[in-house]
Amino acid sequence: MKTTERMLAATTDLWQAYYDHPFVLGIQNGDLDHEKFRFYTIQDYLYLLDYAKVFAIGMSKADDPDVMHVFAQYIAQIMDCEMNIHEGYMGTFGISREALRQAQPALACRSYTSYMLACAQAGGPVEALTAILACAVSYEHIAREMVRRKPDCLHDAFYGAWVTGYASERYAQENVTLCELVDRLTADYTEAQTQKLIDIFRTCARYEKGFWDMAWKMEQ
Repeated sequence: MKTTERMLAATTDLWQAYYDHPFVLGIQNGDLDHEKFRFYTIQDYLYLLDYAKVFAIGMSKADDPDVMHVFAQYIAQIMDCEMNIHEGYMGTFGISREALRQAQPALACRSYTSYMLACAQAGGPVEALTAILACAVSYEHIAREMVRRKPDCLHDAFYGAWVTGYASERYAQENVTLCELVDRLTADYTEAQTQKLIDIFRTCARYEKGFWDMAWKMEQ
């Protein structure tokens, strides 16, 4: 099995927890309390700022120009595209840029991004990629599962834009690029090296579950 296949296999128990989470089901069914989503939107915005920094750390540690280029592309993608999904909802909720600058990450958000940043700082490009991969891949799987269960969720007046963004072929292809890069860079890894990456991936996957819990309970 490829490294990323082993990562996914090691987190099978967590995927179903994502799909059946009340927050995720609320988006899927279009009945999630908007105040919960507003809270999530702000926290995810703050999360993405650190997410982009993980890519930046990985780029700074890469020696291969092709690898550096991939990291640079994803930084731009996060800041210019994925943020757009959030900024659309920011406008709907009337959240100003000044309010975002003053917003503080919730404990679950801060803990998660601190772990990702620590992995990137302590390791190299592969550790940085692994630290962000659970989030990147899980959002694709969640959105596609939503569409499988309820195709009309793509057209929901409020949450359709969120589902469409993460269920898109473009987003899926971006994840293929990330996974292929991880698999290429780890082709000659020892079992011990690979297991370390699997541990990072699973820890981040657990943080993902905690992030959904935080959003549902609106926990600071």
